[in-house]
Amino acid sequence: MKTIKYLVVCISILIAGLAQGQVSVNGAPPAWGPAGYSDVRYYYLPDMEMYYDVQQSNFIYLHDNRWVYRNYLPVQYKSYNLYRGYKVPLQNYSGNYPYYFFKQHKVKYAKGYRGNLQKNIGSKGNKQVKKYIKSQNGNNNGNGKMKMYKQNGNNGNKGLKGNKGHGKNK
Repeated sequence: MKTIKYLVVCISILIAGLAQGQVSVNGAPPAWGPAGYSDVRYYYLPDMEMYYDVQQSNFIYLHDNRWVYRNYLPVQYKSYNLYRGYKVPLQNYSGNYPYYFFKQHKVKYAKGYRGNLQKNIGSKGNKQVKKYIKSQNGNNNGNGKMKMYKQNGNNGNKGLKGNKGHGKNK
């Protein structure tokens, strides 16, 4: 009798596990993804010449002359910062093979491509953002606390108040 109960419990757990695997939801955009594009399935990552499939949570890249799907970046990009890299949302493509247009994407969005200013869905951490902005602006109010200023468009430090982006008392 104990053996039958044990067998029923094991089968129930197995069925519940299989059912949960089918109900699980993929497709949530990553925190490093560009904000405002929740309906896009693919991003093209120009710096690495690869794609990201939001629905499957996979990177798609060339490996030994064939396209592979992996949930991790290739070794040569292990230290690449996805939060800082530019992502091109492929809004006009809904198929399963974004690399079909790779030659066009590679030309149109060459390595180093930067389009319009992009915000990420999430943030990697306030301390890093503040440190980066401070290093870019050299702006400190004298008491060790940095003031955050909104910049105007892509004008760099020109959007800072009062000191024209030259730091304190310059």
